Amino acid sequence: MRTMGLDVGSKTVGVALSDALGWTAQGLETIKINEEEKEFGFEQLGKIIKEHEVSKIVVGLPKNMNGTIGPRGEASQYFANELERLFGLPVVLWDERLSTIAAERVLLEADVSRKKRKKVIDKMAAVMILQGFLDSQI
Repeated sequence: MRTMGLDVGSKTVGVALSDALGWTAQGLETIKINEEEKEFGFEQLGKIIKEHEVSKIVVGLPKNMNGTIGPRGEASQYFANELERLFGLPVVLWDERLSTIAAERVLLEADVSRKKRKKVIDKMAAVMILQGFLDSQI
């Protein structure tokens, strides 16, 4: 059984999966969503959950630097609650402060072009979120 990590934005959801042993996170895909239209990509996430036998979901919780929860954090909490309701799996909210910045730094160090970074940044942030969670479980 695998753990799925999600970086939830207003336009995309980055998706990462753990290996079967729960040691490493790998980026899977970026799902386009439309928060305003209430299109959250749950159908695609359901396919991934079934296909990869996901048993737990980790959703990045973007807290403010002072630890408070702002509008993006509230949106992530809503998303996590919907996942739990729709799929009946345990959902963990994981503090993701600076995960996108860390992902950007890794991609810059790897000399990935701006155009390519834009395509993979959310997936990479999902990897950072999931790997942080997996490392905390050891």
